[in-house]
Amino acid sequence: MTNHVHLLLTPKALGDVGRLMQALGGRYVRYVNDRYRRTGTLWERRFKSSLVTGDDYLLRCQRYIELNPVRARMVTDPGDYAWSSHRGTASAHRDSLLMPHAGNHAIGETDALRRERWRQLVLDAVTPEETEAIRLHLQRQHLYGPDRFRRAIEAQLGRTLGPGKPGRHRTARADGSEPPEQTEIAL
Repeated sequence: MTNHVHLLLTPKALGDVGRLMQALGGRYVRYVNDRYRRTGTLWERRFKSSLVTGDDYLLRCQRYIELNPVRARMVTDPGDYAWSSHRGTASAHRDSLLMPHAGNHAIGETDALRRERWRQLVLDAVTPEETEAIRLHLQRQHLYGPDRFRRAIEAQLGRTLGPGKPGRHRTARADGSEPPEQTEIAL
């Protein structure tokens, strides 16, 4: 996109996404600064991430990403955008950077059938609610997946996942007592 990038990654170990983004950011900034004889940072702020769980949710995110240039009216077909994974997932064009997720394998028995079904799935209309849900989870950096998974993680951690109240957390109440602990975990 002209002002942002979407990556859908499955890390092998905890912290891999952060390390990848740090290395990518450093190399790209160095390249642009050298090429255009400039200095300074390119990025406005730190990257945002959201844990995605479940094949259905992962495929929704992939579809959202591949349709982004179409929604932005940069192209009429997602396969026409040079920086999209769509050609590698919906046509015979091979891209060594792409590794199909298990969810992709579930939509067809053969590569050809998977590509055909994926293209049709991407081209089917995405509801505004689905688009908004993905955007909201990413902006807030919250887990995107089934409620039962979120509840299981909350039970394991003993705290809630999700948006907290806006504004600063108070350190003490007017009567001097401590407020209940409120923790927001951004995944």
